[in-house]
Amino acid sequence: MKDLKSTNQNNFFTDIKSLLHDARNKVYTVVNTTMTQTYWQIGKRIVEEEQDGKSRAEYGTKLIENLSNDLTQEFGKGFSTDNLKNMRRFYLSFQKSETLSHKFKLSWSHYIFLTRLSNEEERKFYEIEASSNSWSFNRYNPLQR
Repeated sequence: MKDLKSTNQNNFFTDIKSLLHDARNKVYTVVNTTMTQTYWQIGKRIVEEEQDGKSRAEYGTKLIENLSNDLTQEFGKGFSTDNLKNMRRFYLSFQKSETLSHKFKLSWSHYIFLTRLSNEEERKFYEIEASSNSWSFNRYNPLQR
């Protein structure tokens, strides 16, 4: 009788743990998607502000440096000039948000890697493969299974 009760309790614990793991994964996905969309939008705004309706940006305005200082004061880490430049490059690499299917399935690290690929076809290939096959990101092997 104890073995049956113990087995039922183990199944119960396993079910509860599974629910919690699923919930955490869903939360991570929502946060990742929202932050990636936000970074794309920040990159877009930076490009729009830098160019101010012109075909090319004016350099030397310290826009990104000033924005970095302001955002870091208000929101803390994550808004270095390098990261803001990454957001800008992210937008420039994926200007058509339809390219991302409004899903932003990959992590921010994936997109940073992808923006560094100059060949657009190569970038599309890795984006599709990483998304379709759930490739994780590792700084030593950027897109691995």
